[in-house]
Amino acid sequence: MDNFIFVAMSGAKENMLNQQLHMNNLANASTTGFQADFAAARSQPVFGPGLPTRVYSMTENPGTDFKSGSMISTGNSLDVAINGEGFFTVLDKNGAEAYTRAGNFQLTETGMLTTGTGLPVLGDGGPVVIPPSQKIDIMADGSISIVPLGVENNATAVVGRLKMVKPDLNNMTKNESGLLVQKNGEPAEADGTVQLVSGMLESSNVNAISEMVSMISLARQYEMQVKLMKKAEEMDQSSTQLIRLS
Repeated sequence: MDNFIFVAMSGAKENMLNQQLHMNNLANASTTGFQADFAAARSQPVFGPGLPTRVYSMTENPGTDFKSGSMISTGNSLDVAINGEGFFTVLDKNGAEAYTRAGNFQLTETGMLTTGTGLPVLGDGGPVVIPPSQKIDIMADGSISIVPLGVENNATAVVGRLKMVKPDLNNMTKNESGLLVQKNGEPAEADGTVQLVSGMLESSNVNAISEMVSMISLARQYEMQVKLMKKAEEMDQSSTQLIRLS
């Protein structure tokens, strides 16, 4: 009987965790450059003293959906999107190198180029800082050219280049901030073959309908697990009553 209720209990718990993952995907359906997480569950024996006679359900996150989102035209010179495979490089809140597809960049008062969430964008030589200018253009190869303040429009200057990478996707995982990093913890090498498109943003690759269907299915599974636990309790009470009558 305890085996029965243990399986149902662990299944209900993992259904709830699985729902949280799909809820996070759904909540980021409109987040620029967001890449959805996959979820899966499997049976896992409970090891300990004696034989592994108990089994529980375990939700796994086998990886990230690296499929590209659709392109949205904005006309903003600081909005850029990766054309094909690759990532922009940023510094996370801990000062470590991380990667993202979100190219909704902005400038701080000091001229530092940051993501929409305020993370510094890295170039070949560190965080990108752009001098005061009247015009900024980000080229397909990541080069940043400006027209400085007080000069004629045809006087341009290249002030840096975005660090764009194309690491092995099998070696990529999300950190606690939702940014991509390499599993080995090492920074990825800059890749000159990565190209971008200026004046565009990549939307989230989340399929909202699919996520909703998954959440409904998980809710029904959770209800079934709860019913199984209730049934196990009723069977236990009936067994106790029979023992008393005998």
